[in-house]
Amino acid sequence: MGNIFILVALVTVAALVLNLPFGYMRAKTRKFSVSWFLYIHLPIPAIILIRKSIGVGYEAVPIIIAGAIVGQVIGARVNPKA
Repeated sequence: MGNIFILVALVTVAALVLNLPFGYMRAKTRKFSVSWFLYIHLPIPAIILIRKSIGVGYEAVPIIIAGAIVGQVIGARVNPKA
């Protein structure tokens, strides 16, 4: 039972790290533009692939989404918005 928590944590960290560069790039785009939309949604298929390949079920999706959002926010905050 403890193993599933480790797997969920790994997928969540992967979602966070995967979203960092996309959040960074999203910070410089106009809100609700095509680029903005793509930077938010492009990492999703990779996260789904990781989740399914590791064998984590749908029950963990809210936690994984939270990790992805945190990655987007941290990536955007690191961007100097020059």
